Amino acid sequence: MYWQQLISDLRLGQEHLVRRPQDDRSEFRRDYDRLIFSAPFRRLQNKTQVFPLPGSVIDHNRLPHSLEVASVGRSLGEDAARLLLQRHPHQAEPLQHMGAIVSAACLAHDMGNPPFGHSGERAIASYFSEGEGQCHRHLLDEGQWADLTHFDGNANALRLLTHAFAGRRPGGFALTYSTLAAIVKYPYPATLAGQKPKFGFFCPERETYERLANHLGIVRLADGRHARHPLVLLVEAADDICYEIMDIEDAHKLRLLTPDQTRQLLLGFCQEERLAHVQKVLAMVDDVNEQVAYLRSCAIGTLEHACVQLFVDNEADILDGTFSGSLISHLPNPLSQAWEQCTQASVSQIYNSKDVLDVELAGNSIISFLIHLFVTAAMNPHKAHSQLLLARVSPQYEVHAQDPYTRILAVLDYIAGMTDVYALDLFRKINGQRLPEV
Repeated sequence: MYWQQLISDLRLGQEHLVRRPQDDRSEFRRDYDRLIFSAPFRRLQNKTQVFPLPGSVIDHNRLPHSLEVASVGRSLGEDAARLLLQRHPHQAEPLQHMGAIVSAACLAHDMGNPPFGHSGERAIASYFSEGEGQCHRHLLDEGQWADLTHFDGNANALRLLTHAFAGRRPGGFALTYSTLAAIVKYPYPATLAGQKPKFGFFCPERETYERLANHLGIVRLADGRHARHPLVLLVEAADDICYEIMDIEDAHKLRLLTPDQTRQLLLGFCQEERLAHVQKVLAMVDDVNEQVAYLRSCAIGTLEHACVQLFVDNEADILDGTFSGSLISHLPNPLSQAWEQCTQASVSQIYNSKDVLDVELAGNSIISFLIHLFVTAAMNPHKAHSQLLLARVSPQYEVHAQDPYTRILAVLDYIAGMTDVYALDLFRKINGQRLPEV
């Protein structure tokens, strides 16, 4: 793969339009601005990250998480570009846009996630793989069924950004090819996912991804999959860093981790040559939350620098499509040991904590109920109750399409676009637990 081809400002759905810029923003900066002012991005404010506890000492939903990831992603892209320019001074034009592309892709990476985080994804997939949705199997082909039983927010993000919903323009958000390709972490369809839950695009978006890959020169591998667009690695690293380190800080605020445990975990990322300076700064600060915030910033900075170096050192393998795994998985010791300790603490003391599990269980029940109700209505539109339910669905979703798969996918579009609060409110209203005021 070649940087000159991988970084393209061609816009999906507007390939033949002549653009007349009114200001000095690059096309990739326009992607960022277009995303941040969009309704689906604003709805991330009421979508679960890890701790969906309204009124608690934190409110770390997917909106601040996406902004944090975009901030770290911009640093990763700009720092990697600066080092690559020293190696390829003649490629200044494509490389100078890396930071803007990565930050825009980071901003969009969670926009396809359904309510209640990963429990929402699991609820949708399990409804079809082991729940009442199995009755629709005979109506769908192998690829369509795999989409439903592997439902994933990553694939749904590409659909949200590119699908021309009823009444919308071709190309969806009409983002640049490079920004779109940079969010596809798993560039293969669900039929190639095997036992893994992750994949990159639904059947209707397969042709769109093929168009992106062909234009950008993304390598096709021997097993039929594509290599990742190189900038996916930086988007993924930014997400990994923010997810892990911010969860540790949040767990401290929620008293799931003690101050000593938190300090010990984050100090593991301090390089030996900086440790004395870090300890000196900590001694100057009495507030424990401020100490943790400082250590968090040090950890993120260290991990960002390490990932940039890994990206640049492995440039040849990345461009050949032979680099395997994430940048985080290639961290050298002692950073890899510190990362593993944080991961173990997250699993044992955060993700399996009672509060998190209780909300996951509730979220699973709510999403499962709504999916069954609306999918059943879409598949039986002649019934009176079905007509009442489908009347609530925005006309942009094709719940009355002739094709059963299109109808089911339209229901998933509708439900995945809900916020946690909206899904809970709708669940209560339909169950008669909450009636509108009259």
